[in-house]
Amino acid sequence: MNAETTDGWFDPDATTFGDRVAGARERAGMSQSELAKRLGVKLKTLKGWENDLSEPRANKLSMMAGLLNVSLLWLLSGEGDGPTSPEDEGELSRDVADLLTEIRDIRAQLSRSTDRLGRLEKSLRQQLKEEAVA
Repeated sequence: MNAETTDGWFDPDATTFGDRVAGARERAGMSQSELAKRLGVKLKTLKGWENDLSEPRANKLSMMAGLLNVSLLWLLSGEGDGPTSPEDEGELSRDVADLLTEIRDIRAQLSRSTDRLGRLEKSLRQQLKEEAVA
C-alpha cells in the first residue's frame, strides 16, 4: 500500500486496486496466505493482484469483496463501502473478530454458491432448448 490520505486512510483518487486489496486484507486481519487460501488461488496470484500486475476474474473479485467486507465498487474504484478506518473502530474482542470472520466466510460461500447456481441454470436452459429443437 502506498497511497493514504493525510488523515491516514485511503484516498480513492490516489490508491490502486492493489492498494485497496492489500489495505482491506490488512484491516480484516488476514495474511496474504490466508486470503489466497480462502479465495482458492495461489499466493503468487494474490501477490500479483496486490502489486497491480494482474486482476482477478469477476467471481474471485466478488468473493474477495465478501471476505474483506467491502463493496465490489470500492475494490474497483475506491468509491462506496470500504473498510472502516482505524479511528472508526475500537479494538475488537477475539470473540467478535471470530464472529466477523465466520460471517465473511459465509458471505464468500454464498457468493460461490450463487455463481454455481447461475452456471447450472444456464446449462439447464441450454439443455431444455436443445430438447425442444429435437
